[in-house]
Amino acid sequence: MNKKDQIEVKSLETVEPIGKRVLIRKDEDKKETKGGIKLPDNIEIPTITGRVVAISAEIENSPDIPLRQYDKVLFNPKGAIPVDFEGDNRLFVVEVENVVAVFRKS
Repeated sequence: MNKKDQIEVKSLETVEPIGKRVLIRKDEDKKETKGGIKLPDNIEIPTITGRVVAISAEIENSPDIPLRQYDKVLFNPKGAIPVDFEGDNRLFVVEVENVVAVFRKS
């Protein structure tokens, strides 16, 4: 990669998923159990919930896929592709098949 390519990558401001994929911002890893026990910094409970940041045009136009931007979702992290866009690396491109649930208020 030459310097021009590096500059273009650094000026990237948006990520738009393509195909049947969504961009998810993973929730923070938990540092405390439900019972209130504080966990050491080197132990993390993997969190697989997050918010949909962006959806592909294919999903947006599909009445069969009930995902919208800002939905809170549960997803399988094994198929998630990390996006090296932020320092904390909490953005992931996820195929819609790996989104297993959407949290809705009743």
